[in-house]
Amino acid sequence: MVKVQRFECGPVLTNTYIVYNEPAGTCMVVDVPPDSLQQILQFVESISCKIVAILLTHTHWDHTADCSVLIEKTQAPVYVHGADDYRLTDPMQHTLWPLPFTIPSVKADHFVTHNQLLQIHPDLPELLVFHTPGHTEGGVCFVDKLHDWVFVGDTLFQRSIGRTDLPGGDMDVLLNSIQSSLLILPDNYEVFPGHGHPTTIGEERRFNPFLQQLS
Repeated sequence: MVKVQRFECGPVLTNTYIVYNEPAGTCMVVDVPPDSLQQILQFVESISCKIVAILLTHTHWDHTADCSVLIEKTQAPVYVHGADDYRLTDPMQHTLWPLPFTIPSVKADHFVTHNQLLQIHPDLPELLVFHTPGHTEGGVCFVDKLHDWVFVGDTLFQRSIGRTDLPGGDMDVLLNSIQSSLLILPDNYEVFPGHGHPTTIGEERRFNPFLQQLS
């Protein structure tokens, strides 16, 4: 049985998600915020699971700061959209404001594309990739159709949407991404955002003020 564990980490309370199959001893991590390493490693050790992939919804520093150290500990391959790779390879040039710590460069192993199906491991769910630019150029969502889950990063939040006032952001592009890739999903899909609590597609379709103009 596949389950999801969420931890809030770092100075801006960024979510990391561990998607795990405990009987099979296998898991994958979605986003690796600052100060997430120990929580991730302690949890996967407690359930005796091996991390077989690191999936990045986008490459803002608050979603990637502990990626390099998690790679060192696990040798897990990194999946990211190519349009966001520049922040991964040269993170300290794109933090927007000075940080009190250094984020090492990371080399991605796999560049994902829109509508790509990822079968990372036979004991983990297949994921459909949606390229959802607007918060960043290479933002993506990972859809698990078997369990009706979608990991959306900072594309969509409970009653809100991602910022578009940062470099690479665009409000019209983001709303189009949400309309064309997320609002096509059924209402029961559970939404796992990059910040805040999980929600559902149906809740956001009905109550998110940013989406009222969309059909």
